[in-house]
Amino acid sequence: MPFDLTFADLAERTVQYNARASVSDFDAEMRTYASLALASRQRCVGILDLQYGMGQAERIDIFPAAAAVQPAPVFVYIHGGYWRSQRKEDACSMAAALTQAGIAVAVVEYTLLPEATLAEVVREVRSAIAWLYRHGGAYGIDPLRIHVCGSSAGGHLVGMLYADDWQARFNLPRDVIKGVVALSGLFDIRPLCDINVNEWLRLYPDQAASLSPALCLPETAPPLVLSVGGLETTGFRNQTLQFHEDVSRRGLPVSLVANTHSNHFNLVNELAQRGSGLYEAVVELINNAV
Repeated sequence: MPFDLTFADLAERTVQYNARASVSDFDAEMRTYASLALASRQRCVGILDLQYGMGQAERIDIFPAAAAVQPAPVFVYIHGGYWRSQRKEDACSMAAALTQAGIAVAVVEYTLLPEATLAEVVREVRSAIAWLYRHGGAYGIDPLRIHVCGSSAGGHLVGMLYADDWQARFNLPRDVIKGVVALSGLFDIRPLCDINVNEWLRLYPDQAASLSPALCLPETAPPLVLSVGGLETTGFRNQTLQFHEDVSRRGLPVSLVANTHSNHFNLVNELAQRGSGLYEAVVELINNAV
């Protein structure tokens, strides 16, 4: 039986897709998010604001693994913010923990909505992967071991990287990405066209369909790790659970990391905590990649 993504009426749907209202103090969550990123940056060597495209926002920060393990696999993180807010500088909380484990970290910035369209943002993050594949070697990255992760809107964007219909347009091998991690993602964005989110999405349902990862699943794909916080709304939980079911039905490799204690905003912080279920799943994904 499918998971409900549309709910009884538009008022209920608006509640179910209102991430900010799902926590008691959104500003406190953002302060924690930023402070963890600052602490990570202070502990890591960073190569900052590398341009991967012509747009002002098309920049990437790289935190190399220790020289002894270079060239290293890379964990590419794409931040959330409902495609219209947040920034890469506050999104690198996992850099210290992962680089200490021999994994480089790259954090991608993209043009926010509504300055850009969602289709343009999808093109930008795909361009970022192409740039890393071609230029990452100069920064200690193994271009044959690229893994991607995103949270919330970033989960949607890595879902669009999970698709297999774009690599040839960037002259990339179809298997350029070796593993995908999507946290609290939005995988079928058609339900957002009728609620306030469309004030900045500005999509018709047919456009939303073409930009929905659940509707452009690949024929073959790298391993996919999904997770959603136990304290999130039913809307966000159902998006992940339905995507997990869709991918499983296709026979593609996918796992769901259980979480009962995180909300929509602090789930990603689990990546900075060695020993957490999510951290261990990511390290296993990367170390077992072929």
